[in-house]
Amino acid sequence: MGPPKRQDEGWFTSLYAAEYAHIVRYGLRRLADGDAAAELAQEVFVVAWRRRGEVPDRSLPWLYGVARRLLANQWRSRRGTPDVLPITDVDLARVPGSSGADTTVGVADVRAALAVLSELDQEILRLIGWEELTVSEAAQVLGCTRATAAVRLHRARRRLAEAMSDRPARSPHRPMLVTIREDL
Repeated sequence: MGPPKRQDEGWFTSLYAAEYAHIVRYGLRRLADGDAAAELAQEVFVVAWRRRGEVPDRSLPWLYGVARRLLANQWRSRRGTPDVLPITDVDLARVPGSSGADTTVGVADVRAALAVLSELDQEILRLIGWEELTVSEAAQVLGCTRATAAVRLHRARRRLAEAMSDRPARSPHRPMLVTIREDL
């Protein structure tokens, strides 16, 4: 085992610069406003500084896990329904082959389909599809094993496909919803 990592202010500044935008986007996909997403990112980095000895070299999944737990704590404290945005027009615009009217129809269809899924199904799909994590990294965020995350992903994809097939087909070209990065 090598010498311990030196996690000083320079390390933290580099971490912040490299990952801040990712954490804000994570928040934007789950919260209704940009200010709340920026505040979430700030809280995540406060935790990262306080717990800097626990931050792994591949820090982004760990930071997503912190953000997920902070959001869960906020939602529990409000005892209400979270104001979650499962997908945005910007997210769907990144999907190859979707443009113009097809994207608009696709967004409505995807929002309707995601609305019937559980929060856990939505979260695993977001982590893999939009946050571009591997199954192992998503498992780290969710606090479960890789096998459990893989099963959750498989089931969530199946339920999303079922929900999408229940939607009336308004366009001959349905956008591809989730690109999966498998790791071995």
